[in-house]
This record gives sequence, C-alpha cells and structure tokens, in this order.
Amino acid sequence: MAEDKTLPPFLEGRTVLLIEDDGRIAEEIVGELTGRGFNVHHEETGNAGLEAALKGEADVMVVDRLLPGCDGLSVIETMRQQGIRLPVLVLSALSAVDDRVTGLKAGGDDYLTKPFAMEELVARIEALLRRPDDTRNTKLRTGPLEMDLIERRVWRDGREIDLLPREFRLLEYLMRRPGQVLTRSMLLEDVWQYRFIPRTNLVDVHIGKLRRKVDAPGEEPLIQSIRGTGFQLRVSD
Repeated sequence: MAEDKTLPPFLEGRTVLLIEDDGRIAEEIVGELTGRGFNVHHEETGNAGLEAALKGEADVMVVDRLLPGCDGLSVIETMRQQGIRLPVLVLSALSAVDDRVTGLKAGGDDYLTKPFAMEELVARIEALLRRPDDTRNTKLRTGPLEMDLIERRVWRDGREIDLLPREFRLLEYLMRRPGQVLTRSMLLEDVWQYRFIPRTNLVDVHIGKLRRKVDAPGEEPLIQSIRGTGFQLRVSD
C-alpha cells in the first residue's frame, strides 16, 4: 500500500522557513515538504534566514545549527530577544547531550540530529505546529480525557484513571498532540529523555499498559498503533 503523505487540512499551506546551507540536504527537505503541501521559504545563511524570520511570515522554522556567518543558535536567540515565538526545530550533526541542551536553551523547541529520516522531520514539524500556544495551563482536555497537571490525576468521561508516573508523562505527551502520529524515537527522546535510540520494545510495552487503562472494555479505543511508524491519540472533534 502506498504511503499517505497528505497533510491534515489545517496544516495545508502552512509556511516552513528552512535555513540550511547544505544544498543537497536543503533540496531533499524542500522537495519532501512541498510534496506534502507545505510552502517552503529557503535561505542558505543565518543572516538571510534571520531577516526572513523577522518578517513574521513563517509558521515554523527549521534551522541548521552550523551556518556560515550568523549561526543557527544566534538566529534563534535574536528572534527570541525580539519577542518572536515562532516554533523552531534545530538540525545538527552534533548529537551530544550538552549540544542538545545548548540548542534548547537558546530558544529552540525541538532538536533533530543528522542524519535523519524525512518521516521523522515531517513528524516533528507537524508536532510543533500542533503545539498549543500556551503550554502553561495546569489542566489539559483532549476529547473525553481530562488531566490535572498539578494534582497528577486523569479522568476519562469522569472515570478516574490510576497512572504510574511514566504512564502519566506518556499520556500527557499524547494529549498535547492529538491526532499526530508520534514515532517511537520521538517518544524515547521526549518522554524517556534518551539521547540515543536503543533497540528496545520499551515504548510498545508502556503504550500497551497505558492503553489498557485508558481504553476500558466497551469504550472507544483512543490510543491507536500506526503500523511501521508509531502511535496516535485519536479523538473525535
């Protein structure tokens, strides 16, 4: 069966600002994103990319960390200093924990190391575009699920669900990204804080335990497995 590369309707036509000086990588990214329905504005240098970002016309930015002239982190820091909250995905060949932390502290929202799969890149871009503008709310509501982030309690249609700490964090991650296909590597990095991707069924085991608690017998299944890709919290509008 051919892979479905269509975007959800609300993502079609969204603009990605790509700042990447490697011509081959940039060409691949532009081709993939435009083929899926994104608009892509590509710049090769940090200075040109910063100028484009300051215009406020992009919905999300993908920036290489190491650029000629003004580097990627300087671009992000300058943006944040000027109050621009554009979501940013940092690309880098630097994969050490300290390098990731530096990228996030500079104001990046996510960090993807090279080489990467295009499916992973697209998934992370979509996740950033789905992210709520205000992540400081102490309560989340997604479909029939309600989560109290302060009291660490969860309900489904009024039925309280008893979760272990890791299950709570995993469900929170899913609830903040309803409808988004989340890869195993995304979950390992963002929920377990792994900075390498081990060969393990850890995610599948925890998803299975969480699914049995969230989707009780007779209830509509919310946590879906996407074959060959990952998982999705599927709720009705």
